[in-house]
Amino acid sequence: MSAFPIGVFDSGMGGLSVLQALQTELPAEHFVYWADSRHAPYGEKNDAFVRQRSLAIAQHLIDHHHIKALVVACNTATAAAIHELRTQYPHLPVIGVEPALKPALALSKTRRIGVIGTRGTLGSDKFYRLLNSLQDQAEFIVQPCNGLALAIEESTQVAISESSPKIKALLQDYTAQMGEFGDAPGQMDTLVLGCTHYVFAQPTLQELLGKHVQLVSTGEPVARQTRRLLAAAAQLRVGPGLRPSARLQLLTNGALQGLQAASTRWLQLPHTVCHPADPSV
Repeated sequence: MSAFPIGVFDSGMGGLSVLQALQTELPAEHFVYWADSRHAPYGEKNDAFVRQRSLAIAQHLIDHHHIKALVVACNTATAAAIHELRTQYPHLPVIGVEPALKPALALSKTRRIGVIGTRGTLGSDKFYRLLNSLQDQAEFIVQPCNGLALAIEESTQVAISESSPKIKALLQDYTAQMGEFGDAPGQMDTLVLGCTHYVFAQPTLQELLGKHVQLVSTGEPVARQTRRLLAAAAQLRVGPGLRPSARLQLLTNGALQGLQAASTRWLQLPHTVCHPADPSV
């Protein structure tokens, strides 16, 4: 099974940020990425719908691509469906993402930490349990960002000069509602990006909040956990590192041009790695 690919899915383009970290951590592995763009973003859908989509995509990746592991590269899908995925496929390593509150704790000096994410993620029982377990260690200021993931998703369809002002305006509005950022006492010195889409707005966020605010995402921890699980199962692919385009297949049930634009803009990949997904899934 070590030669089989790792499956990765998200509601759209945001999971490409996790895929990027996986490629860096596992340079010999093959990947199949599914962008469920026809139903993006998951963060504004109900849990039952997100579970149904997650299970359908997982089953397709298992049946048609023979994946050896599954990375749920979406915070909302992880919160809504990770338990059922692990129950349904007990012999498949299933790795999810969650807002990186614990890594943020290790970085924060002011002990005031901001968290931004979709309403679906931040309103989930899974997130509440994580937050509640850490409440005595820091103050967390949590801000749902309706529309932000969709704006980033749609930014691939237009020129950067057109999409950037809308994304920046949303970021300004939501971060202003949270309070003061900075490294002085009483300020938030760390911000958790609780949606994989938000990584692609990181330069704008850093510009808005200042260089003293640390931005924390989940890609690297997820990639390390994937390596650990594959190593424990003796399923790591052994061999020289491959060019990213030689070990990657990107699928979408949305506009192919959108995925091509996103993979080129954010991962510097050629259009040839992008393909239409099976429309029956």
